[in-house]
Amino acid sequence: MYSQTKIAIPIFQENCKDVIAVAEDCIEKGADILEFRIDALKNPDISEIKDTINEINFPMIATNRIDSEGGSFKGSEEERIDILYECCNLVDYVDIELQSKDEYINRIHDTGVKTIVSYHDFEKTPDLNEIMYIVEKEQELGDIAKVAFMPQDLEDTLTILAVLSHCENTIAISMGDLGSYTRVMASKFDSPITFAAGTDVTAPGQIDIETM
Repeated sequence: MYSQTKIAIPIFQENCKDVIAVAEDCIEKGADILEFRIDALKNPDISEIKDTINEINFPMIATNRIDSEGGSFKGSEEERIDILYECCNLVDYVDIELQSKDEYINRIHDTGVKTIVSYHDFEKTPDLNEIMYIVEKEQELGDIAKVAFMPQDLEDTLTILAVLSHCENTIAISMGDLGSYTRVMASKFDSPITFAAGTDVTAPGQIDIETM
C-alpha cells in the first residue's frame, strides 16, 4: 500500500533570498513539504517573510524554533509567536513547541491552521510512558504531535517505533546516526510527516532527500 507519509525538508538560511533559492532546489529534489525555519533569519521582517512564503508558493510548515529546543530565534517570546501568527493564513502547518504557553498555542490553533505541537530533547530518550504522556498533551492542544529524542542505545530507537505504532497523527523521531532509520520507518506507521535533508541539516541523523 502506498504510504501517505510526506517528506518535509527544512530550510535554514540567514536571508530570504537564500530561502527562496534553497526552496527551489528542495522542490526539484522531490520534497512534499518545506519547513521554513524562520528562526535562522538574521533580521526577521514579517513583510519579507510573507513575501517569501508567497513567492515560494509550495506546501509549507512555518517554524520559529526556540533556542532551548535547537532553535536560533533571538527576540522575545511575544515576538516569536507574533511572527508565527502572521504566517498562519499563508502556510499549511505551524510548528509550535509544547513548552510554549497554552494561550500562545491556542492563539495559533484558533486561526484554523494545522498545528504541529512539538517537543525535542537532544540529550536523551525518556521511557515510553513519559513520551506517551507528552504526545497526549500535544494532541490535546494541536492537530499533530511531534516528539524527537536522542537515543543512547538501540532500545531507545525501538521506543520511538512503539510510539509510532500506538499513536495516530504523530511524528516521532529518534535522532542521531543510531536513530536515523526511524525517519524512514515512519512511513510504515503512516506518520503524517518525516524529515529529510536538502541543503541544510537541522537535526542530527537527517538523511538526504535522494537517499530517503
